[in-house]
Amino acid sequence: MTENPGPSNPLLEGRGELRDQPRRRSSQNSTNTTNNNTLHPGAWWLWSLGLATAATRTTNPLLLTLLITVTAYVVATHRTTAPWSRSYTAFAKLALAVLLIRLLFATILGSPVPGTHPLLTLPELPLPHWAQGIRLGGEVTAEALLFAFYDGLRLATLLICVGAANALANPARLLKSLPGALYETGVAVVVALTFAPNLIADAQRLRAARRLRGRPDRGLRGLLQVGLPVLEGALERSVALAAAMDARGYGRTADVPASVRRTTTALTLGGLLGVCAGTYGLLTAEGAAYGLPLLLAGVVAALAGLRLGGRRTLRTRYRPDPWDLRAWLVTASGVAVAALLTLAATRDPAALTPGVIPLTAPTLPLWPAAAVLLGLAPALVPASKPSKPSKPSKEPS
Repeated sequence: MTENPGPSNPLLEGRGELRDQPRRRSSQNSTNTTNNNTLHPGAWWLWSLGLATAATRTTNPLLLTLLITVTAYVVATHRTTAPWSRSYTAFAKLALAVLLIRLLFATILGSPVPGTHPLLTLPELPLPHWAQGIRLGGEVTAEALLFAFYDGLRLATLLICVGAANALANPARLLKSLPGALYETGVAVVVALTFAPNLIADAQRLRAARRLRGRPDRGLRGLLQVGLPVLEGALERSVALAAAMDARGYGRTADVPASVRRTTTALTLGGLLGVCAGTYGLLTAEGAAYGLPLLLAGVVAALAGLRLGGRRTLRTRYRPDPWDLRAWLVTASGVAVAALLTLAATRDPAALTPGVIPLTAPTLPLWPAAAVLLGLAPALVPASKPSKPSKPSKEPS
């Protein structure tokens, strides 16, 4: 039986509240300081996208390995204890799986690259005449495997760069920084990006609980017994998220004049078409004269359309994240790596895309490697500004 605590004394409760006020105030101050001093999440995404762009310009395994090392070091120096910070390891495992699958496909299905150094010969299955150009089995050459390894390593590097952004950027704060016109789209993107980290955190927590109870957490049996609670937790989280979004008026829009809506649509569509046409002009030799002006005009028109489209969204920002000097430095490092690797790919394509026929060992080009090392600049940027210690408040006597 439980004892009845009896009527509460308001004076004692008031004393307890007064006694707890300094502690609450100090914790709030520390929380505010942390939120204000954390790096802008958009800077992390721009930095990682710059490294990913650099990875698309090369198949040199030495440069790609250097890019992976740069992302791993920056994540190790700036990763927090948040649930999404564990996603880098998951993306690294996914990248390794993609690389192995690419090599497996090259072994079983063959490769368009001819080779003169056979490694093994698999039994070849005959296929009908309508499947010409496809083979199952046959001779596997060293050139074909090396070509598949270079191609798979580039895709794996892209995945690892995206994993670095997921591990470093707070998705909720990134959503808060989006323009008003992209808010609803940003919510969907953030929910999609946080699905994998939350799923990984749930699986790790359930596996730890099963180990504490002496139950198996590995193998097919452990996977089946962990998968159902993880799926149930994901469904509950989805229902709770839908209820929270509905309670906060998600999808509610303001009334704007029809002329503003038509102008917004025209600017946005025209800007996107200008960006596509300008990008195509920059990639072709014939459109080099009009590519850059058309691209800039399209970007300006698209930004103006987003600015006008933000009037329909009824939302405010509470303590917006400042874009300070640290964010500029992190962004500039990623953009510099992408620009320098793109320039190197046009100046010396043989160094960034080593051939496989004949078989030659890849070499490390010096100045592209130095350009990749510029991506280490975020590791030199402090994670938070040194804040002045706040004066302790007096406790009431």
